[in-house]
Amino acid sequence: MHTDNSFVWAKIGDAKFFYQLSKDILIYGGGCVLIFYDTNTRSEKIFLANSPQGNGDGIGAVRGHKVLNVFAYSENCAYPRVFVKTYPSFEDIFEIEGNETPESYSYITFTDTLIIMLGSYPKFTISVRDWVTQQKLCTMDTYAECDKHVLRCNWTKPINMIDLWIGTKKIAMYEFQMCCKEFHMTQNIVQSSATDGTGNFTSVVWTPEGSMCVCDEFGTIYMMDNEYSLEKVLDVKISGPSPPAFEWYKNGFLVCGPDKTMRHYVRKLPGEFVLNRSIDIEAEPALIYDSVYVFAVGLQTLEQSHTLKLSNLSCDKEQPWDGGLSLINYINSVEIKGLSGPIEFKEGRRIQFKLDLLKLKQPSLVKVGEWQPGNGVNITDRAAFFDPGTMNVTLVVTTILEMPYVMMHTAKNFTGNSRFYGFCIDILGRISQEVGFDYLLDLVPDRKYGARDPNTGLWNGMVLQLMQHKADLAVGSMTINYARESVIDFTKPFMNLGISILFKVPSSRQAKLFSFMNPLATNIWLYVLSAYVLVSITMFVVARFSPCEWQNPHPCEIDNELVKNQFSLANSFWFTIGTLMQQGSDLNPKATSTRIVGGIWWFFTLIIISSYTANLAAFLTVERMITPIEDAEDLAAQTEIPYGTLESGSTMTFFRDSMIETYKKMWRFMENRKPSVFVPTYEEGIQKVLDGNYAFLMESTMLDYIVQRNCNLTQIGGPLDSKGYGIATPKGSPWRDKISLAILELQEKGEIQMLYDKWWKNTGDTCQRNDKGKESKANSLGVDNIGGVFVVLLCGLAFAVLIAIFEFCYNSKKNALNEKRSASVPQESLCSEMKSEFCFALRCSGSRQRPALRRKCSKCLSGVSYVPAVLDVPPNPPQPPTRGPPPADHSPALGASFDNPRLRI
Repeated sequence: MHTDNSFVWAKIGDAKFFYQLSKDILIYGGGCVLIFYDTNTRSEKIFLANSPQGNGDGIGAVRGHKVLNVFAYSENCAYPRVFVKTYPSFEDIFEIEGNETPESYSYITFTDTLIIMLGSYPKFTISVRDWVTQQKLCTMDTYAECDKHVLRCNWTKPINMIDLWIGTKKIAMYEFQMCCKEFHMTQNIVQSSATDGTGNFTSVVWTPEGSMCVCDEFGTIYMMDNEYSLEKVLDVKISGPSPPAFEWYKNGFLVCGPDKTMRHYVRKLPGEFVLNRSIDIEAEPALIYDSVYVFAVGLQTLEQSHTLKLSNLSCDKEQPWDGGLSLINYINSVEIKGLSGPIEFKEGRRIQFKLDLLKLKQPSLVKVGEWQPGNGVNITDRAAFFDPGTMNVTLVVTTILEMPYVMMHTAKNFTGNSRFYGFCIDILGRISQEVGFDYLLDLVPDRKYGARDPNTGLWNGMVLQLMQHKADLAVGSMTINYARESVIDFTKPFMNLGISILFKVPSSRQAKLFSFMNPLATNIWLYVLSAYVLVSITMFVVARFSPCEWQNPHPCEIDNELVKNQFSLANSFWFTIGTLMQQGSDLNPKATSTRIVGGIWWFFTLIIISSYTANLAAFLTVERMITPIEDAEDLAAQTEIPYGTLESGSTMTFFRDSMIETYKKMWRFMENRKPSVFVPTYEEGIQKVLDGNYAFLMESTMLDYIVQRNCNLTQIGGPLDSKGYGIATPKGSPWRDKISLAILELQEKGEIQMLYDKWWKNTGDTCQRNDKGKESKANSLGVDNIGGVFVVLLCGLAFAVLIAIFEFCYNSKKNALNEKRSASVPQESLCSEMKSEFCFALRCSGSRQRPALRRKCSKCLSGVSYVPAVLDVPPNPPQPPTRGPPPADHSPALGASFDNPRLRI
């Protein structure tokens, strides 16, 4: 006999409360005694609380920390103390003195760092302390409307606290706020949208996801959303003189009813809780307990209606008891819920009970049906009675069309299983030969793999076929995931894969007329042009200032007084462009400053030309394929390119249930996109990709098959996850292990890999993809790449200008000191000499003749003589006439001749 799932503790009948401490410890008790129960070892540890300071009644409130082995309890008296201790050593952490409130504490709760205490009637003072630093943070008087409260803190959001007013349907919500290093609380009283059938609230807990759950006086547990509307998630159907208490414990609810039993309801799916079958009670102890319980209830009822008369009993003779018949009648009228289920009698026989039908399976007994007196046997797992060893067994196999896994012949001469062919069909044929069964293939009616509707909780597709036992196997490209594994079984995976992105191959850029300028960025071309103009002007100015650039155009004519500067403005530009084009010119700098300018420019052109040549070769040989997205992060960061998945498939479930922020963002985009980005079949998704501006998220194996047959499609990035394809069976099917062994054997023999090569690579319809050169990408050179050569150029120009200034000053000083004028002419200062030279250097056209200083050489005449200064000199200037020396008192006038003049043009 398989009993109702519950477990009883010996001292639970005296317990007034129970709470969870850390992971596996529960606290319960009453009076001055606390009992710590270890649910793993089924052992107890008793703690005797401190005696109250004054008149009191033991413990007022107690609470355990859900993560740490720390608990706190208060005295049940006026001005109660609060003790915070460790478990299991029961060492003191600290003690809160009894001066917080004159009322006893009715409730204590923990957050990660805070301990919050609720006082009793009439103020219902809320006190908040930091239990780590023992600092008092704030207090607040609530003055609630009722005299019974349950205070709980949201474990996922410790700043939010709930004060449940027992006996009503109201909830007071408190929120902590930090302002100027002080805590403040704000109160918000809400009225839930409870229906008429909802009882008054008795307790409240939070799930690890932060959802608030309340329990009413009838034992019904509701989940409350942000709008304070209620959704029933569990009906424990516990009735009695006192309301049930419940606590969140190990992924479910631990419920304590008035019958002093604990029941653990485990969450299987969101909003679905089932009774935990891992702590079943043996049938014999449960029946003994129920027998004594029924006798006690009948005897108590008899005592309430009759006065029991006790008499001495004789061991020698039998004497009937006067109240015996009444006791039997009261026992037959008992209707309670015991450990073995509902207890009710009719004509002295128990009715309305059921027996569980068990079958031995690996590794234990499992329930396969039920038996009731009125209905008989009800088999819930028909597959458990199927003998897999029987020969000539025909299994119903449901499948779905998907290239190249399962395909279908359209010709009429194909019937039965011969209509289908493909990769999965070949694997199924080899497995049937290994295991020994026949099969009948049929398509799933709704053409879906199977996904759970989050709103209704119902499944569809091949999963539903297996759950309803309409099929024995499901074969196809069916992904193994947690949601499906919870309702059906899968074999070992026969293929590993992941989710990838299918996208259209971007078109190559059309060649442009000025594509030869692509190796350098636009700003670099502008910088080169600016450098060309700057260097040319610098060369012109430096050459004008440097005396070494003023040379005799006819070196053989020693007496020629004409000097010439070869770097005119036009020649300077010609010299610069000639060296830039690697062609040179007939102009050669002679001064140190101009040579520096030329050398630095040559170095600059060497780097620029070499860089341009190297990058031009890359642009001519590398095909540049520019894709707007490179991976899933790029896809999630933009909204111009829509993307979607197969509807009601594992890929959609992956994004819907993912906890990764990037994938959650992608799911919100796909869910809210209008029109819908989901497609019913792979073919429609591939066609949307070919139409352009759409990315399709699909399994990598299917993507590989499509890409090899259509060169206009490509894969973006790598797989987003790792999973596998498996053959699905109903829950508890005996075929799962046999098929799994067959799959492992086929993998070891290499037959599955050969089938993969057959359907993916050796079909003759693959396209020839030219991927040469597409893996690399040539980029334009920017300032970050060759900006240093411009720095070198500017530094060289600056250094050349400094040398030219030095030459200019040195030559002016030399002329001022070493060359002497006629005694009748006052000698010019250094500043005057530099001024005249500077003015001449700035003159861009024409020529100027000034009085030349007499040379000290063997050919110079004795004495000082002047020759007329000619302002404008013809191309072939005549020799100055020979004249006698002027009178001694005659001063040279403007236009007079100088001795041995030197003309500059």
